Amino acid sequence: MVLDIFELFGEFSYFGIFLILIGVNASPILMPPSWIVLTSFYLLDPTLNIVLLAVVGATGATIGRFFLKRISGLFRKFVGEEQKSNLDMIGSYLNKKKHGYLIASLLFGATPLPSNILFITYGLMRAKSVGIYVGFWIGRTISYIVMIYFGNTVLTPFLEMFEDRLTGILLIDGIGIILIILFACVNWTVLLTQRKIKFVKPKIWRF
Repeated sequence: MVLDIFELFGEFSYFGIFLILIGVNASPILMPPSWIVLTSFYLLDPTLNIVLLAVVGATGATIGRFFLKRISGLFRKFVGEEQKSNLDMIGSYLNKKKHGYLIASLLFGATPLPSNILFITYGLMRAKSVGIYVGFWIGRTISYIVMIYFGNTVLTPFLEMFEDRLTGILLIDGIGIILIILFACVNWTVLLTQRKIKFVKPKIWRF
C-alpha cells in the first residue's frame, strides 16, 4: 500500500513529492517523518537531484506546517489560563530577541526531530513572524540534504528497528505528545525571569 502511494506520486516527480510533503506536515499525528518520505523517494529513484529534492521537500514541509500552525491556533480557546500565560510569556521573550523566531525554527528545523510539536506550540501561542517559516525552511533544507545523502545508512537501521512502521510512527507521535505536555507544564515566567525550573499543574485543556 505504502509502496503504491510512493509510485503513484512518484510519477509526478518533484511536484508529486511536494504535494505529499504538504499533506504529511499539515497533519499533527500519525504521519512518518518527512526525511523518511524524501529518502524513500530517492532510494526508489536515484536519478533525483538531492539538493533539488531537499528544497522541494523543505518547501512542501514549510507550507504544511503553516497549515498545522493555523489549525492549532483554533484550539487555543480550550487551553487553561495558566498555560495561556505561559505560552504568551514565551512569545513575548522571542519577540524581544532579534531574529528570535528565526533562530528557534532554524535550530529545530536543522535536526531530524519531528516538528509537529514546534508548530502546534506556535499555533497555541498565536505566534506571528516570517522568521518562523524562513528559519524552518533553511533548517529543513540542510537536514534533508544530509539525511537523503546518507539515506541507506540512516533509513535501513531505522526501519529494521521498527519492522511494523505503524509502531514506529505511533512511538514518535507518543513522544511528541509527551513533549508538548511537558513544555506546557513548565512555568516559563519563572524560568525566563528567575532562571529557575518550576512546573505548573498539568491541566492543559479547559472545558
